Amino acid sequence: MRKKETQISTIIGMTAECEGDFKADGSIRIDGTVNGNVTVTDCVIVGASGCVNGDINSSRVIIGGEVYGNLNVPEKVELTSTARVIGDITTGGLVIDEKAIFQGSCNMNQDASKRPKPNNKALKAMKKEALTDINNALKGTDSSSGESTGTEG
Repeated sequence: MRKKETQISTIIGMTAECEGDFKADGSIRIDGTVNGNVTVTDCVIVGASGCVNGDINSSRVIIGGEVYGNLNVPEKVELTSTARVIGDITTGGLVIDEKAIFQGSCNMNQDASKRPKPNNKALKAMKKEALTDINNALKGTDSSSGESTGTEG
């Protein structure tokens, strides 16, 4: 089964330099330099010669070049072996190839509203079980230390 191919609607060539924020519908490939934030509706591909000096907001990102800024990508971020990312990543999925450089923090799937919370009964039962385990462990320690002092004397 083939992966869904990305239809690139905009290309910034190797010798091109874009000053300021860049917005586009669809997907974009950057082989030149963008000095500003990049906001794209589908996918951003930063080629091996590409450089972005700003934040990237997109649904998917594949990076082979350099990015100096934060990535806000709900679906997936891929860093190839030639990638260099200095900034924070917020994403649903992250793939980092060997030799890729990533300096920053990564937040994945941090939607706390989706996490199930234990109900009060379950929480009380877990606390009671933990307390029982701790008491049993302490009793075992007390009885073993009592035995060792009895054999020394």
